[in-house]
Amino acid sequence: MLKKKIRIAYLLLAHKNPEQLNKFTEQLSMDKFADIYVHIDKKNYVKMSSEIDGKNITILKERVDISWGDISLVDAAMCLLREAVNSGRKYDFVCLRSGQDLLVRSGLADYLELNRHKLFMNAWKMDGSGSGAYFWRIKWPRFTRRQYDSAFHPFRIFRSALIRLYKLGINFFPNPKKMQMDIYRGSQWFCVPGYAAEYIVNFVANNVWYYEFFKDSLAPDEYFFQTLLMNSEYVKDNVCNNLTYIRFGQTKKDNNHAATLTMADVPEIEQSNKFFARKFDRAVDSEVIEYFAGRC
Repeated sequence: MLKKKIRIAYLLLAHKNPEQLNKFTEQLSMDKFADIYVHIDKKNYVKMSSEIDGKNITILKERVDISWGDISLVDAAMCLLREAVNSGRKYDFVCLRSGQDLLVRSGLADYLELNRHKLFMNAWKMDGSGSGAYFWRIKWPRFTRRQYDSAFHPFRIFRSALIRLYKLGINFFPNPKKMQMDIYRGSQWFCVPGYAAEYIVNFVANNVWYYEFFKDSLAPDEYFFQTLLMNSEYVKDNVCNNLTYIRFGQTKKDNNHAATLTMADVPEIEQSNKFFARKFDRAVDSEVIEYFAGRC
């Protein structure tokens, strides 16, 4: 009797470089039991949507205008989760990825087959009363939930000032919403069983208060899904590993962002034994994209 292959839904958040994205979707679609769902940032939808091609790809008609550090990242991910869950197909795993990812190691489906009930998500319990709780204990004004490249941008300086004041015990914009769960933080990228994805969609639909708590928080994509699943019955199945190689920037300007990978990073990527890596940018180094696209 033939062994049943697992079915995987890949959920991709995309905003640029459709040719590069096609390299990634081509890698993913090599597995005929994989379906790919793509959310394109509303700002670039018209430009990108006609340039994405490949097998088993669904481009979402629902579009969110995404901003770094804002609930819009959660909104876009929820659009993808609902699309996959409501598709009528039963998925063994649902993997949330960036459109600037690549597969850097083969054998993912076989690995997931051996770990059918595991959650691959980075999630660390936070001290709710500690100085790092400013992410959710402050009701952040919208202009502070944006990415500013310059360390001297006045809005970025204002954001830093609010953090410093919070650590001194002063909070000018307290979050009026209450949370009865332990808060967990981690990278937004994950790969979880299909039933865990269904749990997320159903819980958020039936518990408006949960979304409202994170609505005006800073970088909620690093807390929203982690907190929800780590406070569920699935916590016991979590592997604190999101299967992704990421190298962060080293300067004040980019130390909170994934660095763009180049050929110089290949040895460390391969030694990591991760299945995915991010982020890649063909405008910075197209050679490394071709290198992995041709191997996996």
